[in-house]
Amino acid sequence: MKNLLAKINLKLLILVALVFTLSYIMRVNLAITLLLICLYYYLKSRKLTNKNCNLLNLTLLFLVIFVFSFFIIKESAPVYYIPFSVVPMLTTLLFSNLEVSLLITLASAFSIAPFLVSPLHAILISLISGISSSIFILNARKRSTIIRAGIFTGIIQVITLVLIENFYIGLPGRYLTLFVNGIASSMIVLGILPVFEYLFNTATNVSLLELADFNHPLLQRMAQEAPGTYHHSLTVGNLSETACSAVGANALLARIGAYYHDIGKLQKPEYFSENQEKEESKHSNLAPTMSKLVIMNHVKEGMELAKKYKLNPALTDFILQHHGNSLVYYFYRRALENVDEYQEISEEGFRYPGPKPNSKETAIVLLADSVEAAARALKESSPAKIEELVHKIINNKFIDGQLDECDLTLKDLEKISAVFIRLLCGIYHIRASYPQDERSENNFKKSSKEDTHLSAKDKKNNP
Repeated sequence: MKNLLAKINLKLLILVALVFTLSYIMRVNLAITLLLICLYYYLKSRKLTNKNCNLLNLTLLFLVIFVFSFFIIKESAPVYYIPFSVVPMLTTLLFSNLEVSLLITLASAFSIAPFLVSPLHAILISLISGISSSIFILNARKRSTIIRAGIFTGIIQVITLVLIENFYIGLPGRYLTLFVNGIASSMIVLGILPVFEYLFNTATNVSLLELADFNHPLLQRMAQEAPGTYHHSLTVGNLSETACSAVGANALLARIGAYYHDIGKLQKPEYFSENQEKEESKHSNLAPTMSKLVIMNHVKEGMELAKKYKLNPALTDFILQHHGNSLVYYFYRRALENVDEYQEISEEGFRYPGPKPNSKETAIVLLADSVEAAARALKESSPAKIEELVHKIINNKFIDGQLDECDLTLKDLEKISAVFIRLLCGIYHIRASYPQDERSENNFKKSSKEDTHLSAKDKKNNP
C-alpha cells in the first residue's frame, strides 16, 4: 500500500513539474498554472472527473480558448473578437456538467487577463457569457438549440458591455461585434463538436439522438432478424430512461445504450428465448456448457458488430457491461443436474467475463435488462408478483456484487425499483376478459345463413 501511494505521489510530482515547465517555456504566468492545477484537483475531489473528463481533455479544451485569445491579442485585434463562449459550450455539451464548465470558464478568463491592457472588461464578459451560454445549452438535444444559445449569449454579451460602461453607448460597432460573437461561437461549436466527441470517446445528446434514428442499419437488422430482441431492447430503453431520470443520471444515454446493448444476438438470434417461435428450445439438444458459450458469446459478437458499424464508443460500455460478471444461472443449474459423481462444475466457468458496470447508466441498463426478461416470463403478471420479482432481482444483483463499481446508492435502488414496478405493471398487466355479445353472434350467424340462402338462389337462377 505504501509503495502504491509513493508511485501515485511520484506521478503527481512529475505531472506538476511538467506543467510548470511547459508554462515557463510558453511564458505563461506561473500563478495561472497553479490556478489550473488547483481547479483540476478541486474537480477530482468533487468526483467530477472520469475517463472522459480527465486532465488531458480539460487541458485541451483550455488550450483551445487560450490559443484563440493569444493570437487575437497578438494581432492587436479588439478583445471582443475572442469567442468567449466556445469552450463553456463545448464543455457543457461534452460532460453535461455546469460545475466543470464554470471552472473551465474561470480558468480561461483569468488566463487571458494578463495579456490585456484593461482586463476587467474581458474577465467580466468571459465569465458572464460563459456561465449564461452553459445554462442555455445544458441538456441540448437539437442543433437548433445550440444556435439559439449563441443568439441569447450574444444578447447577454451586449447587455454586459452596456452595464460595464454604465449605459454609456459609445462606438456602436463593439455591440454588434459582441452580438455576432455569440452567434459565431455557436457556429464554431457545431463545426468542431464531432472532432471533440471523437477525441474524447464520448457522445453528446445531439449525436445520441442521431443514433436513436430507427433507420440505423443495426436497428433495422434487429427489427427484421431478431424482432423479439428488438422489442426487448426498446422496453429496456424505456425502463432505463425513466429510472435514470429518477436518480439524476443521463437518461438519454441509458435509453440509446439499451437500444444497442444486445446487438450481439444478431449472430444467432434463434438461440435466445425472445426470438424462438416454437415451444422447443434450440438448447434442448445442446450440452449446458455449449449453451453457455452461445449465450455468453453475444457480448463478444456485439463488440465486433459495434466495431464493424463504427458505433460511438460511448455505447460500447453498455454492450460489455450489461451482464457484468453475473452467473448464467439456468445453464449452470442444468450442468449441476447432469454432472457425474466425480465431475466438478465450476461456477466461475458459467459467469460472464465482465467488467461490472462502472456508471449509473450501465448499471441501470443491467437491472432493467434482467427485470424485463424475468417479467416477460411470468405466468401470472399480477402487480404483487411483479413487485416481488423486481425486488428479488435487484437484491440478487446487489448481493452478487454487480453494483459494486457504480455510484448507485441504496436510496437510488429504491427509486429504481419503484419505477420498474410501475412501468412493468403497466406493460404486463392482466387484461380483463370481455363477455361476448350473444346478439352480435346470432346476427352474424343469421346473416351467414341469409348469404348462403341467397347464393343458392342466385346459383339456381344462373346455372
